Amino acid sequence: MEAAAGRKLGFIFLLLCLHSDLSLADSVTPDEAKLLRDEVHEMFYHAFNGYMDNAFPLDELRPMSCAGEDTLGGYALTLIDSLDTLALLGDRDRFASSVEWIGKNIRFDINKTVSLFETTIRVLGGLLSAHLIASDYATGMRVPSYNNQLLNLAEDLARRLLPAFDTPTGIPFGSVNLLHGVDKHESKITSTAGGGTLTLEFGVLSRLTNNPIFEQVTKNAVRGLWARRSKLNLVGAHINVFTGEWTQKDAGIGTSIDSFYEYLLKAYLLFGDEEYLYIFQEAYSAAMHYLYHDPWYVEVNMDSAAIVWPLFNSLQAFWPGLQVLAGDIDPAIRTHAAFLSVWRRYGFTPEGFNLASLSVQHGQKSYPLRPELIESTYWLYKATRDPRYLDAGRDMVASLQYGTRCPCGYCHISDVEHHHQEDHMESFFLAETVKYLWLLFDLAVGPDNLVENGPYKYVFSTEGHLLPATPQISLVREHCLYHGAYCRSEDLRQSYRVSEADNEKQESNDSRFYAGWTKARRYSSDTPTSDPTAITGLIKGVCPGLTHGQKFGISYVYPTEEDHAYDTAKQKEQTHEESHSVVVLTEPNFEVHHAYETAEQTEPAHEQSHSVVVLPEPNFDRTLTDYSDDHNDNQTHESDVTS
Repeated sequence: MEAAAGRKLGFIFLLLCLHSDLSLADSVTPDEAKLLRDEVHEMFYHAFNGYMDNAFPLDELRPMSCAGEDTLGGYALTLIDSLDTLALLGDRDRFASSVEWIGKNIRFDINKTVSLFETTIRVLGGLLSAHLIASDYATGMRVPSYNNQLLNLAEDLARRLLPAFDTPTGIPFGSVNLLHGVDKHESKITSTAGGGTLTLEFGVLSRLTNNPIFEQVTKNAVRGLWARRSKLNLVGAHINVFTGEWTQKDAGIGTSIDSFYEYLLKAYLLFGDEEYLYIFQEAYSAAMHYLYHDPWYVEVNMDSAAIVWPLFNSLQAFWPGLQVLAGDIDPAIRTHAAFLSVWRRYGFTPEGFNLASLSVQHGQKSYPLRPELIESTYWLYKATRDPRYLDAGRDMVASLQYGTRCPCGYCHISDVEHHHQEDHMESFFLAETVKYLWLLFDLAVGPDNLVENGPYKYVFSTEGHLLPATPQISLVREHCLYHGAYCRSEDLRQSYRVSEADNEKQESNDSRFYAGWTKARRYSSDTPTSDPTAITGLIKGVCPGLTHGQKFGISYVYPTEEDHAYDTAKQKEQTHEESHSVVVLTEPNFEVHHAYETAEQTEPAHEQSHSVVVLPEPNFDRTLTDYSDDHNDNQTHESDVTS
């Protein structure tokens, strides 16, 4: 039945290609690429000037009515989000004046409750990226008057976000008040993306300020999420940050989960921390095994892998770009082509496209100027230099220019079938959408920009902010990262049970790092991806002879009677929350309590494997056409996970 379902999804892709209004125009020439780059440059300034003239210092622009609105915190959000795009375009005057204004006028000691996720990726990321550009002569954009004002603001903001992480699981609340911390009535439910997409910004801040707390809390959040994965190595969409119980068990690569995967790989690329690479490899393998139905991705129950949601949603479109970074090019090419067929059918990607009915999903007809498909187009062109991606970029420019351009900027599309405009422009349009379009065509012309020709390799945050792999940020430490106790101690007893799979994974370290983010190669559908490069010679301080569980201190732990007694005693002292069946050991610790030692002496080890568990294939007895629009009308969407 699975083969039949796979053929059905492939047929859906063919139908879309046949019925889409595919462009028959000639491929983009170098001269046309230059014209398109200049057109995107003008698009940026049409929107940026519209914001500065009509909305600044409010957060975002209403491009149809030429007015402004505060949408996040009331601190010139669009300007902060646009800073590194100004630098990328080489606009020294506007970049310098914007940096100076923000340093003098922005404060975060305000009584505002903000989204932790959005504030981190848009504001904290924007401040850090601009700081790293403005403070460094090597970037060519050094601001003479600059004296770490943006870094100081970033640190102040991050400290005000820290109360969100004060939970039993380490997984943060979704919102926090910048003046008073977390409200006592704040929801305890957060999305996986909301809790697991903070490591880049907080990690960079820790390394710039020499304060490990920021990196520590976000790493603990990732550990908290990963420790609660299913036996299939899948994670759900929403979780209770106090109990660790999944409140929505739909696993996918789109809404509410997307950037969790993204930051696992990018945190490794930027920081060189093997733990993130290990988790990414396990999570990615599971996603490709259970979610991938070539060329589409579906959502499944995280425990059973049964399909629950045969839908392409627009946030999935980042995935081919992530696959380029991981070196997995061939499936990226096929999936991008499928996603692009949806764009070409409607002129945009709707928030949801139902693969069973071949129609826009009810209630998900909008296109809020999202960058994800454009981002993947850029990365695939960078990896392959295939002109088809320039053709795709040209189509996207045409759609944006003729469908979304408004008097003062670019409007949301509320209905992709009728191209109805809505009077709103997200800040990420300037931070990401036009940035990736400009980079695409500049790369075709012969790049002359900070990313392609600058002094550093850059990792893009999920908001498109430029985070450089400088020695201060990326230099691997000369000792055992995060697990030094194992190297120093003669007693290698574990404080948790070891699975047979982990025992088989003794650390000769077979982890692999794909160098797709550093080298451009030409690929075709017949060309295999590049051979992976072993990282063992690159990462120093890796302790030999350890299991992954020992090295990283992450494991499933089944509760025993002794554990229950211990947890009960701790609850009486510290909290009234119920005990957790999953324990995250944030650092190796040999001062383990007696209950765990007793359990290890009297019971055999029982732990779920960290590797992908191959279970019977998902049941496709229920055909895709059984899934109607009405079946999914109650699907939960994390409104604050927008980019």
